Amino acid sequence: MKVVVTGATGFVGQRLVERLQEEGHQVLALVRSPDKAAKLFPSQKFPNVEIQGYEPQSSGDWQTALSGWDGVVNLAGEPLVGDRWTTSRKQEIINSRAVGTQKLVEAIAAVDEKPSVLVNASAIGFYGTSETATFDESSNPGDDFLAEVCQSWEKSAQSATDTGTRLVIFRIGIVLGDGGALAKMLPPFQMFAGGPIGSGKQWFSWVHLDDLVNFILTALTDSSKSGVYNATAPNPVRMNGLCESLGKVLNRPSWLPVPDIALELLLGEAAQLVLEGQNVRPEKTQADGFQYKYETIDSALKQILT
Repeated sequence: MKVVVTGATGFVGQRLVERLQEEGHQVLALVRSPDKAAKLFPSQKFPNVEIQGYEPQSSGDWQTALSGWDGVVNLAGEPLVGDRWTTSRKQEIINSRAVGTQKLVEAIAAVDEKPSVLVNASAIGFYGTSETATFDESSNPGDDFLAEVCQSWEKSAQSATDTGTRLVIFRIGIVLGDGGALAKMLPPFQMFAGGPIGSGKQWFSWVHLDDLVNFILTALTDSSKSGVYNATAPNPVRMNGLCESLGKVLNRPSWLPVPDIALELLLGEAAQLVLEGQNVRPEKTQADGFQYKYETIDSALKQILT
């Protein structure tokens, strides 16, 4: 299969490109930094990977490059954590997803040999946050900033169906793997100072990186898959439970909580990513036969950390 990947240099994108290469597929990596991509995917190790620069929010020559490719995986978007959510930063976050996806869909519509499938990322932020509610793929959207981002993102992707392209949208939970969010949580535990973040009661809906990549590969190759799926494990945990599992796997204590105010001072409104949560269930994902390797937080953490 010939697959175009945006966001190929990100945490999920790198692993996806590696798997596509391992399985003999051809890959076109559309990236903002070709030099960075060339270091991550050297031609000697990744002979099936082509690299092309592009500006996600602009039209350009990159759009015609989609002709003749079988599928597109769109993972591109500005990082949510790192900078405070000023008004201008919020607009950058929305545009990088909604406008970037719009330009990608315009390219699919314009080329003669259209990709047959678009697999587009979204996030469980779609549902808003709650300590008591349970959300599945049929649940209504929330009303906070992240819900607004996800709704705009998915709306841009939905227009791909007008071109006859099959569309699969994954609302992705917190991705656990060697790096990403987990890497930011490990240092306190390794220094015997780990513990729950905030109240510890907030839900943590997660997915193992390998399961997420498997979901994407299945969506690319199985024409029966379409619509919105929650890319989360079937057993979410509360933050307290996550930290207890981390402590157990690392053989470290889990007793020193990180207070809300510390994260709010550091991240501002962006602190809601870890201080608030949602109990997301992958009802449609399971009903449609997507297979999990890691269904529990203990099995996922053991694979990653031991």
